Parts: sequence; structure tokens; C-alpha cells
Amino acid sequence: MGPTAALSIVSLLAGFAAARNCANLTIPVSISARQGLFKDVPFEGNLDATTFSQNFNNIGQNYSQVLLQGYQTLTGNYKIAAQFCVPEAGSKTSTIQLLSHGIGFDKTYWDVPFNNYNYSYTDVALKKGYATLAIDRFGIGNSSHDDPINVVQAQAEVEVLNTITTMLRNKKVPGITGSYTKVIHVGHSFGSIQSYWLSALYPNNTDGLVLTGFSVNPAFLPATIAAWNLHIARLNQPLRFGNTSNGRGIDISAPYRSGKVVGAVQGFLNKVGVKLSSQDIWNEIATTEVANLIEGYNHSVTSYNYPSGYLAWSDFTSQQYTFLLPGYYDLSLGLYAESTKQPVTAGELLTIGSSPSSSPFTGPVLVVTGQQDAAFCGGDCYANTKGAASIPAAAAAAFPKTSKFEAYIQPNTAHGINFHYNATGAYNVIQSWLGVHGLAA
Repeated sequence: MGPTAALSIVSLLAGFAAARNCANLTIPVSISARQGLFKDVPFEGNLDATTFSQNFNNIGQNYSQVLLQGYQTLTGNYKIAAQFCVPEAGSKTSTIQLLSHGIGFDKTYWDVPFNNYNYSYTDVALKKGYATLAIDRFGIGNSSHDDPINVVQAQAEVEVLNTITTMLRNKKVPGITGSYTKVIHVGHSFGSIQSYWLSALYPNNTDGLVLTGFSVNPAFLPATIAAWNLHIARLNQPLRFGNTSNGRGIDISAPYRSGKVVGAVQGFLNKVGVKLSSQDIWNEIATTEVANLIEGYNHSVTSYNYPSGYLAWSDFTSQQYTFLLPGYYDLSLGLYAESTKQPVTAGELLTIGSSPSSSPFTGPVLVVTGQQDAAFCGGDCYANTKGAASIPAAAAAAFPKTSKFEAYIQPNTAHGINFHYNATGAYNVIQSWLGVHGLAA
């Protein structure tokens, strides 16, 4: 295949979905990151997580500065889990999209298997001829975990992203043959912040930016964290996030469809004289933390054994507030996202606002944000625009040297673009925009 990239036979046999040339890879990285050294914070129980949120959102203080003791240079060797995909007919391109997920998700955000991959960003990119590499960000999912306060911070994750980018260009990623001369960084939410951050520190190491679920307005972060009602991850979903290798939960397959759990609970309540409708019981189970304790609701295939200091939003109601627009998403897909969610570290939250104020990047930049995005627009991306066409459009000021900046607002969509009925509409806008601005596959 010459200079173009393709899967090696070994990596192809490692595992892929039917008719989709995708393989799971493990990428060893070595990084050096200058980042904060914070005081220890207790994270033994859920009330500790609530206390952290209260302190973080206190308008009378900058909690990151309160905890900051100094700075350190983190050096280390880590492993990053990734999914590499090429079009079914094989790779004929030297352009790849490097995909970075946001808080609460992992690499599967870009390739959701729900409903036969009908919501898959990866599939749309592949059909346009691109190769894709979706990573589990450092500290999350099947990538290396580490100290959640003083190791897994935003700066370290940016260094990982930059290292993998360089490896792609230089044919150094195990399992991928050939090199990619063009790397497009596509992010969602915190992944978009990190892609922007990379462009500020290493402007020559990206060829284009697609920042989804993004703006440069930080005013809505406190409301987002409050809405999450953060709990300790290992307590929130002990079957997935805790060390449960010696025990299992109630083994129910897809209970929100089968109704087995609802029926069992209703039978018990009838015996003790409590009358609740099946719908009320379903609400009590599926939309609260009760679902997190039931295997089948939380798809407890993998036990991640996250230490304290890894935090998670409390339940499905918190997820809807932040990510989903009622009436415009499939409830079963929302429940799937809750069952497979991932945590956030305290260190990430303490450093999320530390990115550079502007980027010298000269290439094209596309911002794609749902109109009703709560996390970055407060629920309405056209409100309080202060002279810009939208809140995301104001991000143009952060790219004073870009060759092309555009902000696209996806209608009937909240922060979690990929979980809405019209997700593929946004995907096609992105691919078309890349093609127009010199980044076609």
C-alpha cells in the first residue's frame, strides 16, 4: 500500500465488528508534563464528593488555587487504549481523524454500537474515506489509570494526545502500518478542550480542528458540576467501577426492555401492601442509582477498579440535564449511555480551566455545538452572544491566525450530540466541511 496507512494483519485479527475494519490497539506512550501539585483531598464517601463540588463552585474562591501547592514535572510511561478503523475496502488515504471523547465517556462515544451502529460517528467518517483513531483518554476506560489528583490532569492528557499524533505521523503506533501526513483532531467537550489546547502548544502538529460540544465561555461549568451531583465512582457503580472480582450483582439482561426487575419489585411491594404502578417502579429503578447496582443495567463486563478521587455523576437524571434534550433522543440509548458511563478525576476538574487563552494555529477550525447545550451554552447557544452570532461563534477570538473559522449550531440537540436522533446530520456537516477546506480523505 506504499505510504498510505492500513491495518496490519495481526491487528486486524485482534477483533473488529462485522464488515467494519476496526481493531482495538494498546499504544505505549512516554510523556513529560508540567502540571499542578495539589493538596490531598478526602474522597472516601459520597459526602466528600459533595463537599468537593461545594468548594469548587464557591464563587468566593478559586478552589484550584486554594489547593495548589506548587508545580511538578510529571514523567512516565503509560498505555493508551484505542480503536483504529479504516474503510472496508482498505485504506487509501494518508489523512486520519484522531477522536478524543469528553467527560463521562470513553472511545465508544464515537462508535456507539446501539441500534446496529446507527449513531456511529466512525461509520460516517469511514464512508467518506477517512481512517479514524479513537482513544480512551489517559486515566479513563482501558487506558492506564493513576493518581486522580496529581497525575491524571488535563496537561498530562494533552501531552498524551500530542505524543500519539506524532507517533501516527512517524509510523510508530503498534498495529498500524504506514504513516499519516494529515491528522485532524476531533473532540467532544473536554476532548475538544484538549484538542484546542494541543493546537495552542503544538500548532504544527495538527492539520485541522473539529471541536464538538464546545465554546470558550466557562460560565456554565459550575451549574454542570452541580447538576452532576457527583459521587465517588467506585460507590456509584460498584459492579463496574469498584473492585468486585469476587462477587456479582443481580444478573438481568436488558431489564429496561424485559421488565423482569420491575415485575419482581412490584411483586415484593404487593406483598408488603405498597401499591406502585409499574411505571413508577421503572422510574425509581432506571432513573436513580438503583440501576447502578443491577448487573444488566450497568453492563458490568469490565471491572475498572477506580480508586477514590475518580468521580461520577449520580444517575440518569443528572445525565439528561447535562447531555440530552428531552424528546429528541432515544430513551434506550440514554439508558445505554448511563450503563456504560465513565468517571472524571478530581485533577481533571481542577485543571480544566487552565488551557491557554488563544491558539496560534493557522489551519481550519470548525466548532459544532448543539443549540440547547447546557454545559457550554447554558441551554441556549444563541443567548447572550455579546456581538457574536452564537456563544460558540465567540470562540473565533481564540484563533486569531486561523485560515478559516466556522461555528455550526446543530438544532434540537443538547451537549451529547452523538446521542440525539439527528446525530448523523451533524456528522455529515463535519465531513463536508473538512472536504471543502482541504482536508478531504
